[in-house]
Amino acid sequence: MKWGLLFDLAKIKNEIEELEQKCAEPGFWDDIEKSQKILQKVKSLKDKVETFEKMRNQLEDIETLNELGMEEEDESVIPEIEQGIKKLKDTLFKLKLETLLSGPYDKNNAILTLHAGAGGTEAQDWVQMLFRMYSRWAEQRGYSVKILDILDGEEAGIKSVTFEVSGDNAYGYLKGEKGVHRLVRISPFDASGRRHTSFASVEVMPELDDNIDIQINPDDLKIDTYRSSGAGGQHVNKTESAVRITHIPTGVVVSCQTERSQFQNRDTAMKMLKAKLLELKEREQKEKIEDLKGVQLDIAWGSQIRSYVFCPYTMVKDHRTSYETGDVDAVMDGELDGFINAFLAAKANGQLKE
Repeated sequence: MKWGLLFDLAKIKNEIEELEQKCAEPGFWDDIEKSQKILQKVKSLKDKVETFEKMRNQLEDIETLNELGMEEEDESVIPEIEQGIKKLKDTLFKLKLETLLSGPYDKNNAILTLHAGAGGTEAQDWVQMLFRMYSRWAEQRGYSVKILDILDGEEAGIKSVTFEVSGDNAYGYLKGEKGVHRLVRISPFDASGRRHTSFASVEVMPELDDNIDIQINPDDLKIDTYRSSGAGGQHVNKTESAVRITHIPTGVVVSCQTERSQFQNRDTAMKMLKAKLLELKEREQKEKIEDLKGVQLDIAWGSQIRSYVFCPYTMVKDHRTSYETGDVDAVMDGELDGFINAFLAAKANGQLKE
């Protein structure tokens, strides 16, 4: 097996050594945010090396077992060999997918915004379910989740929520989630027990670092402050620390309310604004803000990228790749890798665009 086709092991080890030298430099912890990103990068690279070495050991074990079986003419080892090959192929497939994450921002953290669409309270409950689903997926991968802005529903659920998923390749994995997600189930909010269809939109942006130069004219910004209304303890309701920024030329609106100070919220909101304007610039369609957000204007029937059916049968199906599963509960508990892998593979084969 040509392991070098997947990644250059020597190059990765050299990068780990260089980063660890930076960690030992005086003043490394002066910039906490930067130092944490470096440590996160070191961990990610070490995980890759560990995975490579495990795969090499697995292959050697399979070859040894195969040789012994042939020498002893013992067919009882065949099931164990087949199981080992399957595990090896699964790990190899995941590594190949990682090589597809070659976009300029694929390695970055991801910022997701969920909006309730058609369906009222049912749709707001659907947003809360999706937020839990993505949070569980992130936790299973060792990623961290941080709420940036949230607007609770009037009766139940969430009207909208913006949160950051931090971890290596977070944006690369999650970028295919943008679009409209449809829910079909017996509504717990309907006393008659009727089946309802609800919709929610998912926007996905990469978190940009300070090295990305996006020119924003201060005169083009409308900045509002207000009292935070979401989770965050007593402090958020006592001062006008929440910040909403409107980019007047494009109509892009971003907001952040979960940091303790107005300055921190403003800094986070500006990063979100830069990410949206960068994507808008790259698409060269400044007049079409819906392209920037990566979703259709109508969060309703006929525009969904994926359907989650709880009744009359159970199925989750992605309408772009045709990947589907009947285990809807597992999906809602964060089992999204099948959908993510199918999207990345289809995109690599030129079958669809982001």
